[in-house]
Amino acid sequence: MDLSNKTKPKKSSWLVPWIVLTICVLPVIASTALYYFWKPDGFVNSGELIEPVPIYGLEVSTSQGGIFSFAALNGFWSFVSIDASDCEDICEKKLYLMRQIRLTQGAEKDRLERLHFVLGDNQLPKKITDEYEGTRFITLPDASEITVFGDLEDAKNYIYLVDQIGNLMMRFPVTIDPSLMKKDVRKLLKISKAWKKIN
Repeated sequence: MDLSNKTKPKKSSWLVPWIVLTICVLPVIASTALYYFWKPDGFVNSGELIEPVPIYGLEVSTSQGGIFSFAALNGFWSFVSIDASDCEDICEKKLYLMRQIRLTQGAEKDRLERLHFVLGDNQLPKKITDEYEGTRFITLPDASEITVFGDLEDAKNYIYLVDQIGNLMMRFPVTIDPSLMKKDVRKLLKISKAWKKIN
């Protein structure tokens, strides 16, 4: 009686645990190697990353005698623009970009807020506030309260982005290709979806 067929599985059975172990461990080794030794050129942002500045607790006085606190935006990503009350072409372009880029995010758009600081005591024309309804317009008599955004004349050329835990962390030049800005925002919304809201 030929028993050779019955003994074959026993000879190779010791390999099974090693095969299983290899299958489990190789992805970990590969991903670790990629993380430390491979920096893909394709994963870049078009907006300018800036040193994160926590502004969660920043409060500013409005021309109406009230107080605006960034804590009110907790849990949301926020576009922020800054300009004079006459709101010329660049100012309107920023308002337009903030509105349109938000709309392009589909179901995620409700995670985006829009904030526009008006420098001085004068209100924006009603036709502008009506056109960009949904934007929070905050009129500031004291511009020094938002120097966290840097030189305010230079700041007029950018749209800023504050993350959902209150860090000022990116800015987009008003001349940016809107499709590139859209991609950056979509990526950030996607990777931050699991972040916890700070209470």
